[in-house]
Amino acid sequence: MEELIAKRYATALSSVSNDVKGTVEILNVLTEAVLVPEIHEVLTSPIVSAEKKTEMILSALGENEDTKLINFIRILGENKRLDLIPAIAKVLNADLQKESNQYEGVLKSSTKLEDGELAKLEKTLETYTGSKIKLKQEQTDLDGLRVSVDDLGIEVNFSKQRVKEQLIDFIKKSL
Repeated sequence: MEELIAKRYATALSSVSNDVKGTVEILNVLTEAVLVPEIHEVLTSPIVSAEKKTEMILSALGENEDTKLINFIRILGENKRLDLIPAIAKVLNADLQKESNQYEGVLKSSTKLEDGELAKLEKTLETYTGSKIKLKQEQTDLDGLRVSVDDLGIEVNFSKQRVKEQLIDFIKKSL
């Protein structure tokens, strides 16, 4: 439900904004601020008035911002939807990625891959999908590799344990 509402607001904002990319960058910064637990608590609190919440967000923007973005934030505040800023930013980021055919993904593994190996993996994914993919590495306790690009719906797993289990199953079946 939240995503559907965020899509409507994102569509409205992108239709009136002259600089969608700049607006998305500002919303990404606001998203980081809104996700801070103390600020999120204030935005979702019924005790704090909608006007105070709006002014808090507008004060973070500063006075040099686009009037359309300021008016957009005011509309969100009037409708008690300031907590949708992260979802709106996510929708707009996805739209920009789709438009530019460039996506971001996550590579999870127990060891960090070298830059050459990472570039080779990105090139392989580009060949497979037809889209430019930039991977960000995260270290986990996973014994293998997991590549996921959420916006394209891609998730690839290479687990040593899974390969081992499949090999054992194959040997059992062939006996």
